[in-house]
Amino acid sequence: MRVVIGEDDLLLRQGVTAVLVDGGFDVAASVGDADALLGAVELHRPELVVTDIRMPPGNADDGLAAALRIRARHPGTAVVVLSQYVQRRYATELLAGTPARVGYLLKQRISDLDSFLGALRAVVDGGTAIDPEVIEVMVHRARMVDGRIAHLTPRQREVLALIAEGRSNSWIAEHLVISEKAVVQHTSHIYDALGIPVDANDHRRVLAVVRYLAG
Repeated sequence: MRVVIGEDDLLLRQGVTAVLVDGGFDVAASVGDADALLGAVELHRPELVVTDIRMPPGNADDGLAAALRIRARHPGTAVVVLSQYVQRRYATELLAGTPARVGYLLKQRISDLDSFLGALRAVVDGGTAIDPEVIEVMVHRARMVDGRIAHLTPRQREVLALIAEGRSNSWIAEHLVISEKAVVQHTSHIYDALGIPVDANDHRRVLAVVRYLAG
């Protein structure tokens, strides 16, 4: 799997490169600014782009702007942004349109390399990988502006957040120490409350929920 990495911190850039190479990825380029990132994507046409949000030349959200441009020009390319910051605006912009093949992960919360590499592969396969803290911010914002979220029970909001993270019913049941049947019931109530069509496909249900929260 061909990857292009964008990260202005040299040590972190080399570290991410080493992790991905050890994980079986083919790192075609590893660059330190947004302009070079766009050029590398045009040159190598990777399946995956992993980039920081704050990068030169502007040292603001140049990496995010590059990620959005890549998603617009190459919709088949998976994009995962790594950040030290939780910003709902970043998530909303990334997830706009079709929230597939996209990830927003927090650098300081990546503690398991296998899970990190698994998240990257899931995004390339058409999924999403959104850090739980980002989901929490999105759910909180949705509660403030949409009465339907406010009518969910605390347990239903927990289930909603885990669905948005891409968790399966069995994983949610184990994590919350409830039965899988209870998860299905909570999910059904959530879909009814939010007006989301029920879909047995796990990937589609995640996209529906993420689209709703980003909307």
